Amino acid sequence: MTDSGDAMAHSIMEPRDDMEFESHEAAYSFYKEYARCMGFGTAKLSSRRSRASKEFIDAKFSCIRYGNKQQSDDAINPRPSPKIGCKASMHVKRGKNGKWFVYSFVKEHNHELLPAQVHFFRSHRDADPVKSDRLRKRKNLALVSKLCNAYQSFDSLENYMRNPHDKGRRLVLETGDAQMLLEHLMQMQEENPQFFYAVDLNEEHRLRNVFWVDAKGMEDYAKFGDVVCIDTTCYANKYKIPLVLFVGVNRHVQPTLFGCALIADDTVFTFVWLIQTWFVAMGERAPQVILSDQNNALKAAVAEISPGTRHCFCLWHILDKIPRQLEYLSLWHDAFMVKFNKCIFRSWTEAEFEKRWRKLLDRFNLREVEWVQLLYHNRMHWVPTFIRDISFVGLSTTSRAESVNSWFDKYVHEETSLREFIEKYKVILEDRYEEEAKADFDAWHETPELKSPSPFEKQMSLVYTHEIFKKFQVEVLGAAACHLKKENEDERAATYVVKDFEENQNYLVEWSESKSSIYCSCRSFEYKGYLCRHAIVVLQMSGCFSIPSRYILQRWTNAALSRHAIGEKLEEVPSKVRRYNDLCRRAIILGQEGSISQESYNIALHAIKEAMKQCANVNNLVESETQPIGLSVVTVSEPDEVNQSQEQSKNQAADSRASTRSKAPRKSDLGKEKAASENHSGKNGKVPQQDPRIAAMLDGLHSTGLSEGRSENTHNMVPTIFHNLAPAQFHGVASMHLHENQLPQ
Repeated sequence: MTDSGDAMAHSIMEPRDDMEFESHEAAYSFYKEYARCMGFGTAKLSSRRSRASKEFIDAKFSCIRYGNKQQSDDAINPRPSPKIGCKASMHVKRGKNGKWFVYSFVKEHNHELLPAQVHFFRSHRDADPVKSDRLRKRKNLALVSKLCNAYQSFDSLENYMRNPHDKGRRLVLETGDAQMLLEHLMQMQEENPQFFYAVDLNEEHRLRNVFWVDAKGMEDYAKFGDVVCIDTTCYANKYKIPLVLFVGVNRHVQPTLFGCALIADDTVFTFVWLIQTWFVAMGERAPQVILSDQNNALKAAVAEISPGTRHCFCLWHILDKIPRQLEYLSLWHDAFMVKFNKCIFRSWTEAEFEKRWRKLLDRFNLREVEWVQLLYHNRMHWVPTFIRDISFVGLSTTSRAESVNSWFDKYVHEETSLREFIEKYKVILEDRYEEEAKADFDAWHETPELKSPSPFEKQMSLVYTHEIFKKFQVEVLGAAACHLKKENEDERAATYVVKDFEENQNYLVEWSESKSSIYCSCRSFEYKGYLCRHAIVVLQMSGCFSIPSRYILQRWTNAALSRHAIGEKLEEVPSKVRRYNDLCRRAIILGQEGSISQESYNIALHAIKEAMKQCANVNNLVESETQPIGLSVVTVSEPDEVNQSQEQSKNQAADSRASTRSKAPRKSDLGKEKAASENHSGKNGKVPQQDPRIAAMLDGLHSTGLSEGRSENTHNMVPTIFHNLAPAQFHGVASMHLHENQLPQ
């Protein structure tokens, strides 16, 4: 039993031989409450009735990890099982006096106890909803992230002068919404100094554009910012709030929010300001791919701010516009979509696409349609044939309902007001963090069920996160419905035609054994980030029984949050993943315990610094023998001797556990502890209802971000991160003044 569990057990007595209960249900309620304090789930293992009286006389309750997993060969869809041979249990019997007593009690567990995540266990989900909600909110307020140090040069804005007709363009908000929004943003920053926001004012000092992102969004971007979708659906569809979202996907294939904005228009100038500001918040790290709607202004802004980023259009945006743009083809819509889909998704070469596109235009008389001409002009941004080398990690789909962006639809609709959205914003974030914490919990607590003897499935079961493994598992099983035929082979590669009987479609697969390189014309790896069934059957028939390392993206693994890429020896990988997960659990406990008081925070911080120094010294000794940091793939092998290494890791760090009540952040930016500590100690409370700093912000302020501290006299204040910017870069706004009674509307 863990030290943290022993500490929590003081709130309830352990089962003893002299205890008596009125019924076996009362005994189970006691054991369940004991388990909740200790940090494990419970189950009713067995019960027995008297043959004479038919009344219960015997019952046994256990940890949910009691016993061993039994795999059935005829199970169609077996569920993951938490059973790992734990012996912890409580056996009760009914005495002659009608009372129930503890017949036997096994205290020891063979696994980690999780008091901070106990509300995720099914047996404890409804135990104390008020307390669970309080713990959940407390956990979500403990987020940490990297500080944004300095603004990037605004020279790029000078290249885009606004149209004279756009002079005075501003956000169309209801009366009082601008003040409410700014108060909310400042309050968010008071609660967490790492919260970032920026405002853009027009020539009349009216609010034009606003951007903000919470600390968790900035931290997630550091790990999962390879592909980002800029969703302008709310603005394009004329919602009541002109909202723009920066959305990504985490290792559990869950949406993660990299920022929100309200914009006054969709001009190039606005998008340049927006993307530039977003880059500042994200530490000026550009994503590999940006996905968006087919918007020329946004296209120009991305090319200006980040020319090295591949900008692509979401397929579902284009497919969604076809009925509106080609309305006169409604009678032939079905026939058109058949030919269109064949041209787009079944053209394996550029020449094949060009030929089918010309036929499509001629058959439906589309050569003079401007929108169709624009589609062809931008073909490099959306046609799969031209972007076969890009990974979209599942963000580019063929329908809005399938896209990660659709999760926002249940919070925002056409009539949602700004006030309603601001009220929902914290709920949105809390829901996202709770779902991620639940996925992390499942990854630590449950072992995926293997459904086949495939070495590929076994290889990835301890490496991929649960959600990705389930998707990959479908491909492994689907390989049984594929038949391959070798077309040709030379010294470079072998080419196969794979018949997929489930889809009734042929696919072309190229495999180079010397380079460990494989390509399938279905482009599953490019769009989803894991290999397809067609590639798997070719690897298997070619005598390769492990997934090549280049096709295992670290962002989909259990070690996705690790600072170092996993590229060591094959046999070390499962052990490293286990060690990483074990340290994450312990860091959660330490983070929560260390945040209770300033004294405990200082102790925890000192221990972390010392541990980091010692680990760095050890790692530096072998640094030259490992691959460079920053690789985007991991190398894995079969999970041999994983359980043994896991137990060794747990035993070595058993004394470092501390008690906890809720989940703290998984990681912190150790390079910023001093600055974070200074920000924390300098905070003097929340923003009052009538905050004079709002007028100061609007008095010549172009943007607001993070600063080391604030003075009470802030009427003419400019945040410290802007002190190195020339006044000209604020386009004349900084030298102007706003009347005390003039708030932006």
